[in-house]
Amino acid sequence: MSTSAVPFEVAAVHATAHVPVTRPEASAREVKRSLEGRRFESASQVVVCQRDRFAGMLRIEDLLAAPDDARVAELMDATAPTIRPGVDQEKAAWLATAHGESALAVVDDEGRFVGLIPPSRLLAVLLQEHEEDLARLGGFLERSSAARRASEESVPRRFWHRLPWLLLGLAGALVAADIVGWFESQLERKVLLAFFLPGIVYLADAVGTQTETVMVRGLSVGVRMRRVVGLELLTGVGVGLALAAAAGPLVYWRWGDAGVATSVAVAIFATCSTATLIAMCLPWALDRVGVDPAFGSGPLATVLQDLLSIVMYFSIASAAIG
Repeated sequence: MSTSAVPFEVAAVHATAHVPVTRPEASAREVKRSLEGRRFESASQVVVCQRDRFAGMLRIEDLLAAPDDARVAELMDATAPTIRPGVDQEKAAWLATAHGESALAVVDDEGRFVGLIPPSRLLAVLLQEHEEDLARLGGFLERSSAARRASEESVPRRFWHRLPWLLLGLAGALVAADIVGWFESQLERKVLLAFFLPGIVYLADAVGTQTETVMVRGLSVGVRMRRVVGLELLTGVGVGLALAAAAGPLVYWRWGDAGVATSVAVAIFATCSTATLIAMCLPWALDRVGVDPAFGSGPLATVLQDLLSIVMYFSIASAAIG
């Protein structure tokens, strides 16, 4: 198969047909003699084919240790794993590692031998995929080279990459001040409400940040959003319930106001639950429009969640206390 006809990161690109090939009925003596004086791209394994169909693999160590009259069919591994030409290179490397193989045969849909991925290429694939995964798990969407550029860019570029999102946060802070002003009358009647506003905002932001980290890392390694939405939503609701159950009694025990304690507990549950939803949607939305969520999702989610938390807290307090 021509490597120009397939994508770069697939098994066929790394396969070579310039390897020893023999028949199941051949003797060990015949195979040893066929190797003499010949140069192969890889000779760690002898491929066994019945006509052009892949039949198994014979390790060179087993061949050299075998008596001359032993048949290849007796020595070969007929259960050696194989992979299709168009399968991703990472899966090929994983399959070889999982089966303890130093090389991996590539066969087409009809079982015909296409080539062998030799040990050196499997090792190169593992190293490349390892570097990419480390870079992507750090929140980068591009290859490790792009991640390296972002990490090594100059101070002015770092400044201009981050400042717009932080200016958005500043605007959000000013809007938050206005929102608090809307509830001035409630604060005048019950100044105790103000004591808990920073804590409620913090807890919602903390829950959202945890979800954002999961989402950014998942998106960067190709995890589809629908695989984690349900799990994260249930986790956010569970965390909100646990924090609310702890906060309500503690607030009532310390300050002795049942209305405030109820408002704080319900607000914590509501804001933590919605924080999970916002933290999931924003990285996905930014990724869909081609913006790296590692830069924008955190500041933008913080602004939105802070504003929503303030509105929810005072709205709940107004309903509970009046």
